[in-house]
Amino acid sequence: MNAKKQALGRGLSALLSAPDTDIVSRDSRGTTVVGAIAQIKLTQIEANPFQPRTEFEEIALQELCDSIKVHGIIQPITVRKINADKYQLISGERRFRASKMAGLTEIPAYIRIATDVQMLEMALVENIQRENLNSIEVALSYQALMDECNLTQEQLSEKVGKNRSTITNYLRLLKLPAEVQLDIRDEKISMGHARAIINIDTPEKQIDIVRQIIEKDLSVREVETLVREMNVSPVIKQKIKKNATLPIPHQSFSNFYAQKLNTKIEVKRNKKGKGSILIHFSSDKDFERILAELEK
Repeated sequence: MNAKKQALGRGLSALLSAPDTDIVSRDSRGTTVVGAIAQIKLTQIEANPFQPRTEFEEIALQELCDSIKVHGIIQPITVRKINADKYQLISGERRFRASKMAGLTEIPAYIRIATDVQMLEMALVENIQRENLNSIEVALSYQALMDECNLTQEQLSEKVGKNRSTITNYLRLLKLPAEVQLDIRDEKISMGHARAIINIDTPEKQIDIVRQIIEKDLSVREVETLVREMNVSPVIKQKIKKNATLPIPHQSFSNFYAQKLNTKIEVKRNKKGKGSILIHFSSDKDFERILAELEK
């Protein structure tokens, strides 16, 4: 496991290895066994009510099912005991479902003691570790961890091993219109596209740009350019429009003398070719300096 994955799983592994979350059992010699693996009947296990993931890809489940038929369960699931013969799933729902599909009657499991908050935290942190989660699923998991476990963004950052800015970027996606969030979830647009439109002032404009992204297959860079143009004020747009109509000789004149005189030069021209030249100065002394330059 690489460093990134170790950091990401820090919150889950810390909980799973905590002594107060382990069932303590004894072997035939009376020796205490902490965190032992037990074979539990699948019929004794119920789904995790705190599981944040509601969709499981059927093809991936079938592939895992086929692997289990050949190799068995390599990594035990984790459950908590809720009464004498009933357990509740903490993590490993894909393995649990695939085992049912494979026709198994029992499954190896770690048995833990966990509160509802710990249950939710374990499920969410494990959920976030999955590489195939879309950006909205990650964002919802982050938000649920913060809400249900009463965490700040800083505390969440430490728990999942991510920079706070990364956490913030994901959470901001949840401020987008539901229609846009669905497009992100369905991978019609990327997180980069979504981040580019977050600062647009109305949901209607955001949805309109998303439609353009999908229809025209716009890149993130193209969307960023489009958003910048949208955010330019009407006054500046008008100014840009006026400057754009200025012939090249006039623009060259303005640029040349602005550098030569070290001041701002404005050249104005109407459609008939009539116009004016405005030379800016900051004081009488600056005026005299500019005049001296012009007389050279």
